Amino acid sequence: MYFFILNIYSDSSHTALKYLKDTEVNINNILIMTGDFNIRDHLWDPTFSHHSTISDNLFIIANSFNLSLSTTTNPCPTRYSDVSGEANSVLDLMFLQNGSSELDSHHISPENRLSIEIPIIEEVFPASKFTIPPKSNQEKAFINEVISNFKTLNTNDMDNVIKLDHVVKQIRHIIDYAWKDNAKKSRFSKHSKQ
Repeated sequence: MYFFILNIYSDSSHTALKYLKDTEVNINNILIMTGDFNIRDHLWDPTFSHHSTISDNLFIIANSFNLSLSTTTNPCPTRYSDVSGEANSVLDLMFLQNGSSELDSHHISPENRLSIEIPIIEEVFPASKFTIPPKSNQEKAFINEVISNFKTLNTNDMDNVIKLDHVVKQIRHIIDYAWKDNAKKSRFSKHSKQ
């Protein structure tokens, strides 16, 4: 499965947000939406006392992607003003996939960059498998072994769940042993079928 990271810069006219809201962009499997949204709001900036209606649009867009506003582990401004008397602010935000226990917060690096660690699970894929080729001598031997061992099963007096369970386990063992006796190990290659 593929996941996407959406990085957005929305100018002071909120052009990117308007585009996303008006076009109803349909992108599935967004893991992270981050960027400079150019919105001041008390919801993420405690030094700002007002709520912006543009924030409502941002939350509608995030919700359409199944994302929630992430909380930072080290709250601090993400934009430092060089104008005397103008306050520093939080304009860079990160939204993370709802319900993800691995992705539940982010931090702001000393360079004022939003950072998150994304855990990647190492998957080990087998290089070989056991198979019985169709219409082969091994397939015939497998079927014959299963049939002959099925004939030895005692299915009399199966009048309760315990006896039925015992017979089912015997069937499983018969098939497992016949498979081990007749299957051959084959290696995966670029020509192997999925």
